[in-house]
Amino acid sequence: MLTATYALLFYAATVILVVGLGRKIWQYANTPAPLKIPTTPAPVTQGGVVARMFREVVLFESLFKANKWTWLFGWTFHAALLVVLIRHLRYFTEPVWGWVALMQPFGVYAGFAMVAGLLGLWARRIFVPRIRYISAPSDHLMLALLLGIGISGLLIKYVARTDIVALKAFCLGLIYFDWQPLPADPMLLVHLTLVAVLMIVFPVSKLLHAPGVFFSPGRNQVDNPREKRHLAPWAARLETGSGGKR
Repeated sequence: MLTATYALLFYAATVILVVGLGRKIWQYANTPAPLKIPTTPAPVTQGGVVARMFREVVLFESLFKANKWTWLFGWTFHAALLVVLIRHLRYFTEPVWGWVALMQPFGVYAGFAMVAGLLGLWARRIFVPRIRYISAPSDHLMLALLLGIGISGLLIKYVARTDIVALKAFCLGLIYFDWQPLPADPMLLVHLTLVAVLMIVFPVSKLLHAPGVFFSPGRNQVDNPREKRHLAPWAARLETGSGGKR
């Protein structure tokens, strides 16, 4: 019963995550951008836009310029999360890919860095008056959820250990639709439940800034309003239609 419950939970969470995220990306891609509004100083070539987006996504360039402490905590969390996710690929691959195996020692330390970054971001929302004023309950709940995932994962590693072999068999069984028994360790169940909750709420949360940054007109536009008229596709269709009527 436990195995079936969590298997169905993760199937449902995966469908919600993939469909919800795909729907949001489709909405972002089809949202009109009628104005040329790149945040200046902005690149004047498409190659420059690509370089700018790379710096924004990988290095958090604008956040670094805005606030060094927020950048430090935010970049630490996101970089550590990436390493942790790579480390977890070992549960879904057999044999384990070589580069994933190389990341295993770093993934352990990244778990601590992830929690430290989240604590710094949460402290900012509590102790900085102007940030506390604009923080909604959902902001605190998302930080609590992410912290719960990180802390429960570390507890599984160092305190409440579980059967890793059985856990990997369960994860591979989900992929191949060949369900294997899930260890009934309480901390593992807490960790998996929080992960499933995160997958379910992701498409309706502020975490959508992950794909949303690629569709930000302030970041993805070329600063060439004098050289080329900016005309959104929907505006072009309206212009063509009105011209036909005339």
